[in-house]
Amino acid sequence: MNNINRIIDRNRQWANRIKEANPSYFDQNSLQQNPDILWIGCSDSRLPVNQILDLPSGEVFVHRNIANLVVPSDLNCLSVLQFAVEVLGVINILVCGHYGCGGIRAAMTGSNGNLIDNWLNHIRLVHRLHARELPENMLEEKSLEQLAELNVIEQVNNVCRTTIVQNAWSNCSNLQVYGVIYDMKKGILSELCRRDS
Repeated sequence: MNNINRIIDRNRQWANRIKEANPSYFDQNSLQQNPDILWIGCSDSRLPVNQILDLPSGEVFVHRNIANLVVPSDLNCLSVLQFAVEVLGVINILVCGHYGCGGIRAAMTGSNGNLIDNWLNHIRLVHRLHARELPENMLEEKSLEQLAELNVIEQVNNVCRTTIVQNAWSNCSNLQVYGVIYDMKKGILSELCRRDS
C-alpha cells in the first residue's frame, strides 16, 4: 500500500471511531468554529495542540511555524492573527515554545547557507538581544532551554506590538496574550509571561 492509501485508510478508521462514539460529531463540528484561543506554536510534530490543551476540535485556532516566531513581515502569521482577533473574537493568544526545539538548536549551530537560515536569523536576533543573560556555551541543553524561553517572551512582545493587538486593546478588548513553554519530557505547559492592555 502506498503512503497516500495508508493515510486515507487511517483517516477513515479515525472517522469511523469518532462516529461510533458520537454519531452527530461531524455534523456539529462542521457548523461553525468559535474558539477563544489562538495558539501560535512550533511546527514540531510532537506538539499536538488540542491534545496538549485537552480541548476538542473547534476550540483552538492554530498558527504554526518553525520555532514559533512572530515576524513583523510574515503576512501569513499576521493574517491568522487578524482573523483570530477581528473575525473569530479570540480573547486568549498563547505563544508556545518548547524545550528540545530543533529550530532553536539549528539557529545556534551556525549557518549552512540554506533558505531556513533566513528564518533562523530571527532566533539569532533574540540571542543577540539577550547575550548578557545567556551562558557562553549555547549548545548545552540548559542554554537552549533558556533561549527557547526568551524566544517565547520576545514573540509575545512582537504579537503585542502589532497594530492588530494594539487596535483591539484601544477598542477596550479584554484580549490577553500569554507566553508559555511546553516541556515534552513532562507533557506540561508553564506560563512565562502575560500581557493585556
